[in-house]
Amino acid sequence: MTLKTERIHMSRQPLDPSPRTYAANVQLLARSQRGPACAPDAQTLEDVKSWLLNDATEIDDVMLMFEEFMWRCQAAHLDIDRSTLHIGTLHPRVIGFSWFWSAQDSFCDELAADANALQHEAFTKNPLYKVMAEGEFVKVDLETEEGLNAFPIMRDLAEQGYTNYVAIPLSASGTMNNAMTLATTRKGGISPEQKEEIRSLIELFALHVERHIVKRIARNVADTYLGPIAGQRVLDGEIKRGDGEAIDAVVFMSDMRGFTGLADRLSGAEVTAILNAYFDRVSTAVLNHGGDILKFMGDGVLAVFDQKTLGRQAAADAAVNAARAVLSSIDELNDAPSDTLPDPALWHPLKIGIGLHMGEVFFGNVGGEERLDFTVIGRAVNETSRVEALCKPLGQTLLLTEPVRSALPDGLKSGLDPMGDHVLRGVGNPVAIFSA
Repeated sequence: MTLKTERIHMSRQPLDPSPRTYAANVQLLARSQRGPACAPDAQTLEDVKSWLLNDATEIDDVMLMFEEFMWRCQAAHLDIDRSTLHIGTLHPRVIGFSWFWSAQDSFCDELAADANALQHEAFTKNPLYKVMAEGEFVKVDLETEEGLNAFPIMRDLAEQGYTNYVAIPLSASGTMNNAMTLATTRKGGISPEQKEEIRSLIELFALHVERHIVKRIARNVADTYLGPIAGQRVLDGEIKRGDGEAIDAVVFMSDMRGFTGLADRLSGAEVTAILNAYFDRVSTAVLNHGGDILKFMGDGVLAVFDQKTLGRQAAADAAVNAARAVLSSIDELNDAPSDTLPDPALWHPLKIGIGLHMGEVFFGNVGGEERLDFTVIGRAVNETSRVEALCKPLGQTLLLTEPVRSALPDGLKSGLDPMGDHVLRGVGNPVAIFSA
């Protein structure tokens, strides 16, 4: 049976790690509390090896695989009571992922560390630094004073009842090694016989780690450049020209006002900084409301809220609330410009317009035989662009059409202002437009 969990995008609202604590640059992404029940009650060494060679290959989620592996080791009476796994990755915001399992609290956590974590004392004064940065094998006897003083974390581990700690490199993928740590509460540490048994299991387990690293990087790259929904579809095999489907969706399009003038006044780096601040606020709001960013077009953003995934009313509701969240975030930027942006006198205030429309679009691959783009095309996309273009002449920041309005819950409908019927180029009949 295939076990799989979906993580559409990294949450900007971290989960509560209690009762554990993590460094400031480390974010808890997910937690499993399946406990010993996720593994058989009794295992032999050969049982664990057989599982690694067979059933473990069907588990798509590293956290679930790692958790089950550790509980199987416990069921095989191997003296491992705490373990962590650390891998580097290719991601615009994250330097690496970790998994932390403990038999004491029965939790298995998935964590992400940003680039600043490499300079934090929690890493530089941790045995992991020796392993990941220098490729060393670290072994610490926590029953000796020398071991307790080896690294700051050692006294904490000893106070929790651990007697021996090891950290080992798994491979060297790039400039940083992947790593695994093991700790035991057994007096005298892990026996010599068990050390050899554990080593043979880790050699097999490391192959799974390499497999998951490749998949994780592929997913990160696809998510980053295509968006999580389109990225997953491409990874699932939709890579031929014409692959895709017609979907009903709310199309979201935003545009920055006065971009041409900004580009004339500012350097390329300064314009890029402003664009990134704008794009970041749009993408955060869209993703947090269940939409999918499909394209950054100069100073414009194209996104969709799929009715099949969200439901018709929920898609309309999410699109309007995402748009309002974008505008609120832009207002906050204007009220308190970041020090990383150019002199506000050169660009302030930042103004944008957003258009929303609902209709059928083709969601899939278009382009040449050797170079494709996964996007949405169709009349609804063109019409959304023309709705957004009305923002400036109508003096509004957010406009939506009658199809979107009719799909909204009553609470949102009552807050809209009718802006009259407008002729959209290429559309036969005038379209009722509302401001929000």
